[in-house]
Amino acid sequence: MKDVSRLAIIDLHIHLDGSLSSDVILDIAKHDNVKLPTYDKKELEHLLKVDESCLDLNEYLKRFDIPTLILQTKYALETSIKDLLFRMYKEGIKYTEIRMAPQLSTLKGLTQEEVVDTLVNAIKDIEKEYDITANIILCMMRGNNHKANFETIEVGYKYKDNKVVAVDLAGAEALYPNSLFIEEFKRVNELGLNLIIHAGEASGPSSVLSAVEYGAKRIGHGVRMLEDLENISKAKDMYFEVCPKSNMDTKIYPSYLEAPIRKLKEHGIKVTINSDNITVSSTSVKNEYINLFNAGYSYEELKECTLNSIEGAFISNDIKDKLRNYIKSF
Repeated sequence: MKDVSRLAIIDLHIHLDGSLSSDVILDIAKHDNVKLPTYDKKELEHLLKVDESCLDLNEYLKRFDIPTLILQTKYALETSIKDLLFRMYKEGIKYTEIRMAPQLSTLKGLTQEEVVDTLVNAIKDIEKEYDITANIILCMMRGNNHKANFETIEVGYKYKDNKVVAVDLAGAEALYPNSLFIEEFKRVNELGLNLIIHAGEASGPSSVLSAVEYGAKRIGHGVRMLEDLENISKAKDMYFEVCPKSNMDTKIYPSYLEAPIRKLKEHGIKVTINSDNITVSSTSVKNEYINLFNAGYSYEELKECTLNSIEGAFISNDIKDKLRNYIKSF
C-alpha cells in the first residue's frame, strides 16, 4: 500500500500566529518579558487550541489573542518562523507559503516593513540549513483600519521579488464583507501583486464570487461555494485552499467524510489541501492527508490535490518541476 503521508509535501495555507508552539510562546514571553494569562504549558495549550465546543469562526479567532501578544519583537518573529519551518521540515514539507498580518505586529514599535524584513531574513537562514523552501503571504485584515491595509500592500510590493509572493485578506469574513475592501483590491492589482481572499468560510457563495470578480488568484477555503451550484461555474479553474480540520472546527461540515473535495472537483474547482493553523486546530498537512485517506479518499485523489498545490503555488517553474519530480519518485 502506498504511503499517503508522503504526498504532504506542500502547504499553501498556513498562518504563523495560529501555528505557534507553546514552547516557543513560553520562550518568547520569558525573553521579551510578556505577561501571559498562564505559564503552565498544559493550561496555555488549552487557551491556544479549539475543541468541539467551538461554535463558529468568530469564536475560533479568539485563539489568536495570545499569539498576537507574543509576535511583537524581532526576536519573537525570527524565533517563531524558524521554529515553524523546522517543524514543517521534519514532517516532510518541501515548500510552503506562510501567512501573517504585519500590521498586527506593530504594537511595540516595529514598522510593517521591519516585521517583513525580519521574517524574510529568518526564512533565508532556514533555507541555508534545511531542505525546505518558503515564501510569505501578507495578510490585510478585515476591519476598519484601511490605512494599515494599504501599508501592507506597499510593503508587499517592496518585497515582491524577495520572498513575498501575495497579499491576502483575512479576518472576520461575515462581519466585514469583501465589498468594504474594493480600493485595497484595486491597489493590489495595480501593483501586479498576487491576490488571495479568504472567502466562502464564514460567509456564503457570494463571498467567493465577489473574490473572483475582484481578481483573486486563489481562494482561502471557498467550500461554501457548493451552496450555489447554479453559479459555481464562475469559480471554475480557481484554486481553493481547503483546510478540512479548520472547517470542521468552525462547523462548516462535521467530519473528514463530509469534506467537499470530490464535489468541488466535479464542478471544475482545483482543490488544494492545507493545515490553516497547526496549533489552533491541532493538525498538520500530513494529518489532513492521512485523515482524508482514512475517510475514503483514494491515494490518486489526494495526489491530484498535491499536484494542484504545486500548480497553484506562487513559485518558479523550476521549483514546480522539482516538486513534481519528487512526487513521481514514489
